[in-house]
This record gives sequence, structure tokens and C-alpha cells, in this order.
Amino acid sequence: MIDRVAEWVASAAGGELVAGAPAMPGPRRAVVDSRDVRSGDLFVGLPGAHADGGAFAAQALAAGAWGVLVGPRHADPRLASGAGVTTAAATAATKTAATTTAATTTVDASPGQAVIRADDPLGALASLATAWRRELACPAVGITGSTGKTSTKAILAAMLAPARRTHASRDNLNTEVGLPLALLEADRGTEVLVLEMAMRGAGQIAELVAIAEPDVGVIVNVGPAHLELLGTIEAVALAKAELVRDLPAGAACVVPAREPLLAPHLRDDIETITFGPDGDVRLRSFADGVAQIDARGELVELELSYDEQHNLLNTLAAVGAALVLGVKPAGRVAPVFAALRGELVELPGGVTVVNDCYNANPMSMRAAIDHLAASPAGRRITVLGAMAELGSEAGGFHRQIGEHAAQRGVDVMITVGERAIGYSQGFAGETYSVASPEEAATLLEELALAGDRVLIKGSRSAGLERVLS
Repeated sequence: MIDRVAEWVASAAGGELVAGAPAMPGPRRAVVDSRDVRSGDLFVGLPGAHADGGAFAAQALAAGAWGVLVGPRHADPRLASGAGVTTAAATAATKTAATTTAATTTVDASPGQAVIRADDPLGALASLATAWRRELACPAVGITGSTGKTSTKAILAAMLAPARRTHASRDNLNTEVGLPLALLEADRGTEVLVLEMAMRGAGQIAELVAIAEPDVGVIVNVGPAHLELLGTIEAVALAKAELVRDLPAGAACVVPAREPLLAPHLRDDIETITFGPDGDVRLRSFADGVAQIDARGELVELELSYDEQHNLLNTLAAVGAALVLGVKPAGRVAPVFAALRGELVELPGGVTVVNDCYNANPMSMRAAIDHLAASPAGRRITVLGAMAELGSEAGGFHRQIGEHAAQRGVDVMITVGERAIGYSQGFAGETYSVASPEEAATLLEELALAGDRVLIKGSRSAGLERVLS
């Protein structure tokens, strides 16, 4: 709940309140999809490549929105006058956007609803989020990395929750649109913000840092992701290091120990905590679900609900961030990981599937295969889609993953789609190539036997979630 009045909301967004009582209580959160609007929401109509979200302002108000924040073209005060407005985009909230655009309906909005006009709705959303983050006046942690940032966010939030009132960004609200929405979902009284920051190109982390103003920056790792846009892994490191560069003096950063790609970007005026082998925070032992961690000379003992090697490393990063915040983690840590990220699915007939198809790059693919190799199984089967955004070296990266799978004892490999065939060029075992996830599902039903363990992994563009649909 944004517990400030409408006039404050409009001013914080850099907009103008053209309808609605200035003293009316603020919205509960912000949304950018009119189909997601619930009572009390602020709908922000963002212009897009194919449609202007402001055209759905009337639909949002009809669904019970607290108000709308839209560009000048759509900021008609009559939307909230109770007199009704005729618009090609207005219809009942239960109809789809496609139906809405084709309909002409008169919508009578509540006189208590707000209409805020802003020249740049996306910029206004960011400004509002930053203003609310300052209202909360609590520490914020920004987490980025080529892989594992979502899991690290979940682990850190689970560590902090027993000691601090913690708000973590939901799902993948980690972009210039998603991060402001995540901040605006935090309630007053929040004591720590844990925020994921995604990057697709240079300058994007800097944009997110400017919005969230973190006190702690965590870079989980740097690897060959987004090479299609950035060209080299050094450029990836530079883009990730915008998080360190833009922290205020006296802040803290948590980075992998002895990472040469980040070394040039570290600063003397902020505290640096390293994690991993030879780091300030390192794993002493892990057995029977219990991790013993040396954290700057102190013993931290945690009972973990997971055992993947890459998540143990993510745990060290989270411990480093927690210590900076004055929290010494202890006891059981049982994060709720995001969907399609290492989910275990038991199929009829005794086949276990690791559904890890949310995304993939060479680092996360190797980690997933390593975990598959370390898990008990009759046979180990991979269903692999292509890794996206790897640029001109994509073929070599796919072949290397095939070689790694062979070295780690994978028995059967199924590649999905033409771009994934490169895996099989490096794999010496039993190999099948199919054109679609649906074909992979049919083949898997024929091949998998009781006791087998199956890894499903690829970039989102591969659509591998359909293998189990």
C-alpha cells in the first residue's frame, strides 16, 4: 500500500493530477497490464511498439483501478468524472485486450478515481518508484549476474525473513518496467528490499541502480550471456559492474573471489566482500543438508532445503549480503524458487524430471548438467533447447556443452530445434534431434524408464515448458 495521498503520487511521478481528490488515499500497487488490474491498483499505460497502454485506461477504471497514469493523449479528466467517456478501448474488464480495441463502450468511472497525466509514463513510473523507495528509508540490495540472480534473491530473502521484515521482487520483476513495479509493491514498514536486476545491454544496470538506489550490490557471477548484444565477456563484466560503479560511497558490494573480470571495477571507497573458494565467505563443508560456512572468520551453520552446487555458491553470496546488513543467518533456509527453475517433477512410471527450462546460458547449462551427474539415476537424459544471444560463437558454445555432457556421464541427449543441433556435435552418446518440444515429449515417453532422471533446459525462446504440458 502506497500510503500517501493522490496529490503526492502525482507529484512523485512528475505528473499532474487532472482528476480525483488530491487528498484521497494512495493506491495499493502499480500494474501495467489492464487485464491484471484489481481494486485499488494504479494502472500505468505505457506506450509500446504495437499498442499504447493508455488506450486501456477506461477499461482499467471499469475494473476498479484506484486511478490511471497515462500520457497526455489519454489523460481525459472525464474518465473519473462519473459522466462517462466513450473510447474505442473501453469495455468490460473481463474481455480481452483484442476484443477491447474493436469495441466502443461508454464506461462510467467512480468519482473517487484518479487520472494522472505524464508526458513520459515509463519515466513517471520510475520516478514514482524511486520516491516510494526513499519513503521506505530502508536498506536495499541489488542482485545481478549472468546466471543465478533469481535463486540468490530467493535465498537471501529466506535468510533475512526471520530477522527483518523483507520485501523481495516478485517473479522476474527485474527490468526498467518490472523493478519499479516491485518497489511499489513494498509496504511501509519494510526493513530490507531485495531486488533483482536484469541486463540485456550496456547502461541497463545503471538505469536500475538509479531507480532503486541500492546500498548493497551483489554480482553473482560473470559469464558468456548476452554476447550477441555486447560482443565480449569483458563487455558483459563492464555492464554488470555498473552496479558497483554507481553505488554510493560507503556502500558495500559482494562479488566472486578472485574474479579477474571484475577486479578492475572494484572501488576503494566501498566495502567489498568476496565469496567462494579463497573468499571472505567460503564453504567449509556440506553434508546431510547442513552447510558449514566460514564467514569472515565466524562459523555460520545453515540447514538447506537444496543441494545443487551452484546454489551452494549462491548461498555464500547471500550470506555475504546478509552480514553487511547486520544479520547473521542461522537455522533452516528454505527459499521458494521461481517456477521452471530446477523444479522436480515425478512422472508416472518412476521417471524424475528436473524442469529447468526458464532460461539457459553456458554457465547455467554446465551447472545443471553437473547437478544431473551428481544425482542418483538409472540413466541420465537431457532434453536441451538452444542457448540464445550468444552471437557468432554460439555454435562453439553448444558443442562445448555437448562435450561437457559426455564427460559428465550423460547417457541420452535429445536436442530440440535446429539451433540446438550443435550440442550433438560434441556428444558421443545416444542422441536424438527433434523439431519441437511436443516431439520431444513424445520421444521422452518412449525412451524414459523407471529410475531415469531427465534434465529439461534451454532458453525461453525454445519453449521447453511445453515438453511437460
